[in-house]
Amino acid sequence: MSSKLAANAHDLKSLLDWGQPGLTIVDVRDRHTYNQGRITGAISIPLEDLASRAKSALHTERHIYVYGENDQHTAEAAQILTAAGFGHVAEIPGGLPAWISTGGATEGVAA
Repeated sequence: MSSKLAANAHDLKSLLDWGQPGLTIVDVRDRHTYNQGRITGAISIPLEDLASRAKSALHTERHIYVYGENDQHTAEAAQILTAAGFGHVAEIPGGLPAWISTGGATEGVAA
């Protein structure tokens, strides 16, 4: 059974602040953009590789939070994951900028 997780950057930050285990954050932007800055702990699986790499790179039972270049990119990634059998997928509306606006931890982001 699949469930759509309700999430935004603030909700995700709250989960992490409370030490919520069992989630994976996936950045589906291209590798160059990922290297320039990302949510701390996010793994890189570019959107064009997501369908082929998701099953081997991610656990189907984990809660997966995904973000991309924009909300359309993010929605497409969530659809790919759901179609691949991942039951707990959430989109992070606003992506990295929304995350930064909540004060969430980042890696590689220029100050």
